[in-house]
This record gives sequence, structure tokens and C-alpha cells, in this order.
Amino acid sequence: MEYEIIRLSNGIRVVFQYQNLPITHVCMVINAGSRDESEGKFGVAHFIEHLLFKRTEKRSTQQIIDYLESVGGDLNAYTTKEYTCVHASILQPYLNRALDLFEDIFFHSTFPEVEMDKEKSVIVDEMASYLDSPEESIVDDFEDLIFKGSGLGHNILGLEDQLLALQKNDIADFMQSNYDTHEMVIGITGNYKLKEVEKLLHKVFGGITQNTISRTRNDVSPIIEQHIEIPKPINQVHYMLGSLAYDYRDERKTGLLLLNNMLGGMGMGSILNLSIREKYGIAYTIESNYTIFSDTGLFSIYLGTDEEKVEKAKKLVFKELFKMCDQSLSDVKLKKAKQKFIGQIALTEENRMSMIISAAKNVMDYNRVILLDEVIEKIQHLDNTSLLAIAQDVFDPRKMLSLSFVPED
Repeated sequence: MEYEIIRLSNGIRVVFQYQNLPITHVCMVINAGSRDESEGKFGVAHFIEHLLFKRTEKRSTQQIIDYLESVGGDLNAYTTKEYTCVHASILQPYLNRALDLFEDIFFHSTFPEVEMDKEKSVIVDEMASYLDSPEESIVDDFEDLIFKGSGLGHNILGLEDQLLALQKNDIADFMQSNYDTHEMVIGITGNYKLKEVEKLLHKVFGGITQNTISRTRNDVSPIIEQHIEIPKPINQVHYMLGSLAYDYRDERKTGLLLLNNMLGGMGMGSILNLSIREKYGIAYTIESNYTIFSDTGLFSIYLGTDEEKVEKAKKLVFKELFKMCDQSLSDVKLKKAKQKFIGQIALTEENRMSMIISAAKNVMDYNRVILLDEVIEKIQHLDNTSLLAIAQDVFDPRKMLSLSFVPED
């Protein structure tokens, strides 16, 4: 499907995709996340995401909730290390409602003290729930370890004492310093003519004042080999292993995405799942992930297993990593891996909300949308030699850090 990019005079960009469907999906992505927070203010980006739904100059909290829900719409948001995203799904006639609400919550929120206190309490509960899930909290602790000293190296939820100390001026300071109108992208997919979408966008967002900022994100330092073990009141061992990888502009990222998918990606046929869970009955969950940031990346492996099985599990993981570093893929294996990966990527296009958010992020990062055909072409051009070089660069266990949560004695 073709995309149209619309640029407003204040710097806000819009990516529009025509779809002859009764459902419209809309998102607004801001290039600001937890890595942009200042020391002592950790958690403010995620806090703002919560507060966007809590009163504006013309709407109460209940009116914000009802504005789309009353017509069957769905409204939600999330914060990552580098982005804040609000998204909505509505019936075709209500695009104006969604855009009007986005404009209102992003540019006219009032952040009343009573709502700030309520949301602090909600997020503290979210933190507690998160800490009760070691398979989730180890991921952030591992990022703290590997990105130590960088803005990427702290939990998106923040620290409780810093969250509780946040004031209204901290919210205003963060938004003024990071909410650049040139770093905002709206995504729309639905059954509309381009001209009517453009007219609506100029009507709703045309009056927003341009905000241009100068911002430098923290540099990521080279990692120092560490292997840390932390006792926890848990019954299983949770283990992570990983290393720095490629940023979103590095052409090698496509090859690493393919290798990661083979090693421990989607589906039950991954190398780690077959060689550890299926063959030996070790580890209920074992997976690998490749997370891409604007200036770096993170490759990691996670597994959870019983204490008496963890050493064998580690040895089996290392065996598979060394194998990928030592041996080129056969032509048959490479062909199968490409077919599987391309099929999985193509199926994600069925999730239209996910696709329009992805398109908005493409416009943010590359000032264009990367189409499926281009992705497939890049995958098809991967060869055994380049993949072996990527594996040797990223998968060598001797260069990796590890973190273990182990049961207390």
C-alpha cells in the first residue's frame, strides 16, 4: 500500500495510507522517551504519558475517556526509551474526533496536582507489579547493566522516590525540552481522500506553534565484561546474556534481524527452542531479542529454568552461539530462514495499527516509509558470508555480559 507524507508549516509530519475499510487507525508518535530524562527526574516521560489523559483546558478526565469510547473507539498509549506514542482505533466517520483529542491532550493538558497525585499512586502500583515479575524486571536490570551511564540505562517507569518528587514544572520542562514539533509524526490509515485528510489536519493542528529544540542524546560507552548474580525471593533462575549491536542506520541490522529470528525469534522452530526446550526439556521460556535504538542496539537471550538445570542450559546456549560464529549457514538453511522471516513480516501487515505506527516511526527516523517490498529485497540479498561476519561480531559469548536472578538460600 502506498503512503502519502504531509508536512505542516509548524514541522509536524503526517503519514497517510488509504484503506477501503470501515475502521480507522490513528497514532501520534513523539521522538521523546525515558532516555531523554535528566538525572533525578527518572520516570517523567512515562508519567506524562499517563497525565495526557487527565484533564485539558476544555475537557475533564471523564470527557477525555468518553470522547472516543462513546462512539465505540479505543484509545491507548505507551512510552519506550526513545518514543511516546498515543494511538486510537475508531469507525470511519470519527477521524475528526481522534485528531481533535490528540491535539487537545498533547498541547492543552493542564496537569492538575490532584491528578498528578493519583497517577503517582497508580505508577507506584505498576512498579510493584513489575517487580513481582522477575522475567520482566530482569530485562530492565540487564539494560541498566549494559547501558550504564547512558540515558538508555534506567527503567522506563523510573525510580519511586524520584517519581514521587516530580512537580508540575518538571513536566513542563521535559515537554518544552523534548517535544519538538519537527519530531512529531501522526499516522492515519483509513477510507479517506487525501485532500479531506489534509484539510482536516490543517484545521486541527495548523494553529500549533512551532517548537524547535536542540538536543543531544547520551553517548553509549563500550561495555565491560561482567557476569552478575543477584539473589531474589524466587523459585527459578532467570538468566540474560547479551551484547551491544547495530543502530537503525546500520545496514547490517537486516542480517542480525534474520539471525536473531533463526536463533530465538518467533515460533517454536527456533534453534534455541529446539535444542534446549524440545530436545532436553529445559527452560519453559527461552528466546532471543534484537532491540534497535537511534545510536546503538541490543542483542540479548533470556531463559528461565530450575536452579539445577541452569548450567546445562547455559552450555547449550553457548554451543549454539559458537556454532553460528564458526560455521556458515548452508544454502538450504539460509533459504528456509529467509522464507520463514519474510512470511512472518508479511503477516504483520494484517495488524493495521501496528503498521501505521511502524510507518510513523519510519518517517521519524528516515523521513520516508520503508515498504514491504524493500524489506523483502534486503532479506533476499543477504548471503552466507555477510551473515557469518555479523554472527562473529555479535554472537561471541566471550564478549557478552550476563545477569542472573537466582533463588535466595
